[in-house]
Amino acid sequence: VQLQASGGGLVQAGGSLRLSCAASGRTFGNYVMGWFRQAPGKEREFVACIRWSGGSTYYADSVKGRFTISRDNAKNTVYLQMNSLKPEDTAVYYCASKSTGWVYISGREFYDYWGQGTQVTVSS
Repeated sequence: VQLQASGGGLVQAGGSLRLSCAASGRTFGNYVMGWFRQAPGKEREFVACIRWSGGSTYYADSVKGRFTISRDNAKNTVYLQMNSLKPEDTAVYYCASKSTGWVYISGREFYDYWGQGTQVTVSS
């Protein structure tokens, strides 16, 4: 499984960015695709995830109502639309895949494969 994250950048507070995660290497049927982030000096934290089959979603409280995760099955790509960005959203964002279904979906230790990360910087 290969995951390629892209779309990060520098944006002012209140702005928007859309991250993409292109997935390849297998059929993702029952997989869960997640986004995590890691700010300097902090642990990697869960942001959002989506069930590839069916499209169920789940969000961290800190991004609920501002971020939207979606997927395009035809393109094998997962997106993270980030609106109303805040300086505290600044981090390296990683996409990850989980093969064991819709359980422990916010635990980073349960994700099998990780992309390389993309930097998001929100200026105040």
